Amino acid sequence: MQQVQLSDLEERVYQAVTALEARGQVPYPDMIAEESGLTVEQLQTPLHLLTEKNLLHREDSPMAGLDFGPRFCARQMA
Repeated sequence: MQQVQLSDLEERVYQAVTALEARGQVPYPDMIAEESGLTVEQLQTPLHLLTEKNLLHREDSPMAGLDFGPRFCARQMA
């Protein structure tokens, strides 16, 4: 299996998402920002790159009228 190279920022964001999930919290951008010590604006690029690398996937709110924004969930690595 090929190893995916991550920048320090991507690694920080990925670790934040997995930590939130491990605690049973929903990884919304504001929660990821708080966990990683970044601003929501600083998250945009690493979230996009991690999604492109297939390490995170974006889920939009399934309930009409209760949209708290997208959440980003880690994909399980084989």
